Amino acid sequence: MRKNNRITPEGTKDYLFEECLTRRYIERTIGDVFSSRGFHEVVTPGLEFYDVFDPDFSGIPQEVMYKTTDRRGRLIVMRPDSTLPIARLTATRLQNLPKPLRLYYTQPIYRNNPGLTGKSDESVQTGIELLGAGGIRADLDVISTALEALGKCVPGYRLELGHAGIFHVLAEQFPSGENLREEIRSAIETKSYARLDGILDRLPQSEPVRAMRELPRLFGGEEVFERASLLRGDTRLAGILDDLHGIYRSLSQLEQSGRLMIDLGLVQRNDYYTGIVFSAYVEEFGDAVLLGGRYDNLLGHFGQPMPAVGFAVNVDAIAKTLLARGNVCPVLPMDILVHGETGYEVKALEYAADLVAQGLRCETSVLETQDGAVAYAQSSGIKRIDFVGETVKTVNLI
Repeated sequence: MRKNNRITPEGTKDYLFEECLTRRYIERTIGDVFSSRGFHEVVTPGLEFYDVFDPDFSGIPQEVMYKTTDRRGRLIVMRPDSTLPIARLTATRLQNLPKPLRLYYTQPIYRNNPGLTGKSDESVQTGIELLGAGGIRADLDVISTALEALGKCVPGYRLELGHAGIFHVLAEQFPSGENLREEIRSAIETKSYARLDGILDRLPQSEPVRAMRELPRLFGGEEVFERASLLRGDTRLAGILDDLHGIYRSLSQLEQSGRLMIDLGLVQRNDYYTGIVFSAYVEEFGDAVLLGGRYDNLLGHFGQPMPAVGFAVNVDAIAKTLLARGNVCPVLPMDILVHGETGYEVKALEYAADLVAQGLRCETSVLETQDGAVAYAQSSGIKRIDFVGETVKTVNLI
């Protein structure tokens, strides 16, 4: 039997040097944005009970979850999403805190993606959740935070706004059947016009069917609201469009570079979204680098109903984008290599500590000889060696 001790599982990878520095830069930059806006960091377990992500309300298919059991035989999954664990946390340990709660996280998620899709099974997300607050003020607060976070990391993004209620209102007027609904959702999500037309052609033609057919085509700037006249025949949809238009106009005052778009065919796979939904894209990455929306019914599944809105950023996708653009956080060589002569090893360590206290980046030599230390410094790009013995001798390398 061949051992797999020299490779990583499909959908995972090792991160080295510049990649690690770039990821940490993104996490630190976005985390500073979150904390400056009053959000507080939390960390949830990497292992959760399957019930937290019950597909009946989460919209996360059970086949994408990595599963195991605990010692009592209870079904455990590796965290495939961060919003649901934070909903659990809010409804339990944080239930008595004053609302709204402003929480943020930076942690990996795990999803078992189909092979050859190029998607990572393990990826790091950072995001926020604003819990216990409804209305346009909360929506604007969260989306403006997303704009700031993206702007500081990847200028040149495109943010798309939609509303989960549009698809839900239309879908409830169709013949019952979860499979049919998911077929339609998938076709709209991927903007597969021919596939969507083929599905809808099999149904009795009606106003909801004609409106659903138009959804993926209702994409663009503010003119989309005029083109969406077909939707206004339903008073609920008319109200949704008016609310979305108001949010778009407010955000346009913050984001005036043309990167804000409307997409009425924006249908998130997570069924817990109830209101505004949004996603962000960059040219260098095929999928969304940010996903978010309002989920006012989710906390009710954990016994503490309250409105909520939030988003998650794919840290790995942002890092890949920065690296593709050449915006690399370089691995810099040490300023000084300190080599202790025989019998002066402790003195060398104390000397190096003093240099570090002065703000210098200092490495102590573990080589046995001066020649070995010089060769190591030259191969590592270190331009100065301090030899510590009875006295300190400094050698500058060219």
